[in-house]
Amino acid sequence: MAAKIPVTVITGFLGSGKTTLIRHLLQNNQGRRIAVLVNEFGELGIDGELLKSCQICPEDSDSSDSIFELTNGCLCCTVQEEFLPTMQKLLQRRDSIDCILIETSGLALPKPLVKAFRWHEIRSGATVDAVITVVDCAAVAAGTFASDPQAVAAQREADENLEHETPLQELFEDQLACADLVILNKTDLVDGATKATVEELVKQELPRVVKMVDSCEGKLDPSLLLGFNAAVEENLDSRPSHHDTEEDHDHDDEINSTHLILDRDYHPEKLMMGLQAIAQKQDIYRIKGFVSVPNKSMRLVMQGVGTRFDQFYDRPWQSDEARQTSLVFIGKDLDTSAIESQLVAL
Repeated sequence: MAAKIPVTVITGFLGSGKTTLIRHLLQNNQGRRIAVLVNEFGELGIDGELLKSCQICPEDSDSSDSIFELTNGCLCCTVQEEFLPTMQKLLQRRDSIDCILIETSGLALPKPLVKAFRWHEIRSGATVDAVITVVDCAAVAAGTFASDPQAVAAQREADENLEHETPLQELFEDQLACADLVILNKTDLVDGATKATVEELVKQELPRVVKMVDSCEGKLDPSLLLGFNAAVEENLDSRPSHHDTEEDHDHDDEINSTHLILDRDYHPEKLMMGLQAIAQKQDIYRIKGFVSVPNKSMRLVMQGVGTRFDQFYDRPWQSDEARQTSLVFIGKDLDTSAIESQLVAL
């Protein structure tokens, strides 16, 4: 019998740097034949398109089938409908695949996905090598999940039930509780004392000893990320979740995504200032997309967490694609018409 394909689940909150980490791994694959499943919150497949633009796929008949986009809702809620058929397709190609990476939505719980590897349709052909949780060090330090870490610690001591927690805080904790490795990403944006505070905050959420690795722009050696042989699906009892007693879990109903496609160019700095203004007026967790820049043959990638943005050119515009600006916004109670009006006015 052929060996099981090792699967690495990469999880982490919106904007933590999962896609950037995977891009770097693909570009430094050291000869490994890697398939990628990308689950996005929202209909526009920005992350999947970013990975496809790496231009590292081998020039063979399977190169166009190396990256799969699952955009029909959160993977942890649609495992059977979305994930199972894709995994079955990949298992049919097991002789041409060395490993599989799964990038979960930033709003997904990793544990329900890992449980799917116990299903008889999958368990004979694949195993979860490890769950890697990516943490945006700067965002956590800025109070995305705990505005006052000392106060949170005091609350935990006073109330072991943690009923005061928000759904997003619980999600953050569940992503950490399932981890075999935690990547403290974007450490270049904080000083040493702040990083130490974030490390302590993360340690409080880990139910067992888990190694933490610092990262800047996801630039890590693949040997750190692969080859754990953890068989995670066999030891889920050591990875507690806030939703262990539930058949299903509910996302915060107020969280939604909206996407806009505009047939126009934008000057990067002007657009970034406009997006920062939008993020200040609405409760936006994540902005990402592609921008058409005047007099530039390259496509600009723009990504934002809160009001913090970065940008880079990933590839030339193709001759058969429309030069459009496509943006996805993920946040709470988003006012789509207001966002569109502000973008049109720039």
